[in-house]
Amino acid sequence: MEKITLDVSGIEVTSIELDTAISFQPFINHLRERINNEQTVKKALYEQVLATYEQYHLSQEEIPLAEIDKYEPFLEQVYACLSPAMTDEKVLAWAMNMPFQPVIFYGTTLFYELMRNRRNDHDIYVTTKTQEDYDRDRLKLLYSFLLQKLYNFQAPTQLPDVHAGVNISTGLLQYYAMRINMDYLEVTAKGPLPELDFSELYMRMSEGEGYDILLEMLPLSLFKIRGICILNLTDITAEKAIENIEKVRLNRTPANDDENYKYVIKSLKTLVKNNQIEFDLFPFVRVNNEPVYGYVKGGTGILFEVWGEGRVSPEVFRRQAKGYFSNPSFFFSPDIFSEKQQRHDYLDHFRKLGVRSLALIPVFHNHTPVGVVAIHTWKDASFDEKIVVLLQPAMAAIGRLLQIYIDEFNYEIECIIKEKFTSIQPAVQWKFNEVAWQYLHDRKRHLPEKEFSIHFDNVYPLYGAVDIRNSTIERNKAIVADLDAHLSLLRGTLTTLQESYPSSLLEEMIYKCCKWQEILASDQLYANDEDKLNTFLRKETTPFLNHLAGQHPDTKRLVDEYLKVLDAFSNSTTGEKYALEVSMQMINEAVNEYFEHEKNQLQSLYPCYFEKFRTDGVEYDAYIGQSIAPHHPFNHFHLKNLRLWQLSSMAAIARITRSLLPEMPKVLRTTQLIFVHNHTIDISFRADERRFDVEGAYNIRYQMIKKRIDKVHIRNTEERLTQPDKIVLIYFDDKDVEDYLPFIEYLQEKHTLCNDLEYLVLEDLQGLSGLKALRVGVMYEGSLND
Repeated sequence: MEKITLDVSGIEVTSIELDTAISFQPFINHLRERINNEQTVKKALYEQVLATYEQYHLSQEEIPLAEIDKYEPFLEQVYACLSPAMTDEKVLAWAMNMPFQPVIFYGTTLFYELMRNRRNDHDIYVTTKTQEDYDRDRLKLLYSFLLQKLYNFQAPTQLPDVHAGVNISTGLLQYYAMRINMDYLEVTAKGPLPELDFSELYMRMSEGEGYDILLEMLPLSLFKIRGICILNLTDITAEKAIENIEKVRLNRTPANDDENYKYVIKSLKTLVKNNQIEFDLFPFVRVNNEPVYGYVKGGTGILFEVWGEGRVSPEVFRRQAKGYFSNPSFFFSPDIFSEKQQRHDYLDHFRKLGVRSLALIPVFHNHTPVGVVAIHTWKDASFDEKIVVLLQPAMAAIGRLLQIYIDEFNYEIECIIKEKFTSIQPAVQWKFNEVAWQYLHDRKRHLPEKEFSIHFDNVYPLYGAVDIRNSTIERNKAIVADLDAHLSLLRGTLTTLQESYPSSLLEEMIYKCCKWQEILASDQLYANDEDKLNTFLRKETTPFLNHLAGQHPDTKRLVDEYLKVLDAFSNSTTGEKYALEVSMQMINEAVNEYFEHEKNQLQSLYPCYFEKFRTDGVEYDAYIGQSIAPHHPFNHFHLKNLRLWQLSSMAAIARITRSLLPEMPKVLRTTQLIFVHNHTIDISFRADERRFDVEGAYNIRYQMIKKRIDKVHIRNTEERLTQPDKIVLIYFDDKDVEDYLPFIEYLQEKHTLCNDLEYLVLEDLQGLSGLKALRVGVMYEGSLND
């Protein structure tokens, strides 16, 4: 025990003008109550302490701090009463403190040692307190005590003060939480107490405010405090070390990985209380669920040296890692040089690196292995299994930290895919994962960047198109109708103005309106004519009308009405074109929504690539084959299944778009087309367009055919092949549609398709001849009775 007066703040603090002094009277009052009620042998101890107190004639209210060392025997007896009876004084951090002053006057040797060795570093291990921080915390503690004693008001809970000291034997930090026992303090008010609004006060104090207000409402000069405070420092080194690891996990960024892992290793050393023990973290990362090298060296890097690409090939690493993580096991040896070679042949690599004691511990997160942590020593240093036990509380935090790295690794792979390629569908994600990992591998090794080829060979293509019938014609008609209606309005406005304020300029504008309407009526409006007409409306007539309204205020209402219609016309929020766009949007949204809903069903049939394109309607390409899903045996039945979906989905879309007709502001119909190509093709990813395209001269012909067949006619007629309420299948050879014919019969029997199947021969197109088609009607609700 020591009785040296010591400032525990460690910094120069502001003095509080508070009437406070050391007094043992509150403690003695409490002691007398215990003597009256105590039935155990403790009663004798309490009576002895009371006798010593009376022997020293300490009945006076306060004791000067300078005289406290006169009463050392009594102080020792107080310690005996207020500390655990069987606890060694050498391991107990206990002290007596002057009320609300940063001064201890008696305590254990450990307490004084920790206070002398307090560190105020700026690293993450110590929360450094400024003078303002300390003063504010002291004020919070003081007012919490006053409010509880005088108003019976419990202030929001205060967190214990955390102190850091250096363990002299290990050189590592140790953490202690300071807890203050104020049971042996008495406070009296020197005057009447003011009334307080406790609901408002509690809210402010919960937010860390309100104490400055209390200084005005309850000035400290109003109180007198006597007694002693008891301080206890509790070792929270383990909790704090784990908290530091969690802080690294929450605050880390990939850019500061090296510094982060230094702090993690430092925390682990603090946890095991040994500066000679080294640590290494090895996260377990996968690509397509296959183990690959990671690039994090969290610690000494010995695991990367033993298991990394410098020693083993990717194939060997994959095999060894899969074997280990299929049955993760713990390994420990205090001396790997004494282990038998045949039992653990991999230990030879650790021996070459100079490792002596070694523990390999699998790390889990949510019951899934996420890596390995190695504990080891160099050369002559060693450790026993007790060290491994000390590390156990941190294993969950280490698991979460490694999972963060795994998540970032996966995210980096995804970013490379999106940067170099596009948003990729699950069916082909595995291929992009492999290429992206190879790209990342080469970049980390500073190897020259390569051109990457992503291709799938021998896949069956499926193409479908849902087109809005005569969309171009309807759009042109809508534009002409809107322009004509607007010109009529402008002509009427100009004519009315001419009657009141005749002018040659108004007459000329009326003439131009008539000429433009003649052009519209003759169906001879060209693209550049539309621009000229808009110039006439916006830059010729509008400024003049604004000028006229300014000169003649009585025309302003008429002009404003016209300009309002012009703005709506220019912004396409009214008129025939607006109605057309709304109807087209209704169709496209319905079709897109249908395909989005069907995507999951498509993948459940067999993994395939499905991509849709927005035109005036919606087109799609689908590819299916063994190369897209190498781990799923491909059979022709998978292709037939997809073809049945293709046919039934076109019927469903035809029904959906027809059901929209009553809601459309402009009635539009859709046509449904399928191009049947019964031979496999090769496709590759085009990085410049970020999409898949066919590969090879023969396969390019497939793309060319798709682009030409949408407006094809039946041979020797002017009739378009595609028609509303119909599905058409275009092909070359009768064998191409052998899969589809039974499906058509099946859907006819289900009353999905009509019994009106047509076999048609199509006109020759440029570079194309011999095209044939099947055309069949879609049956709608109510048509069964027709």
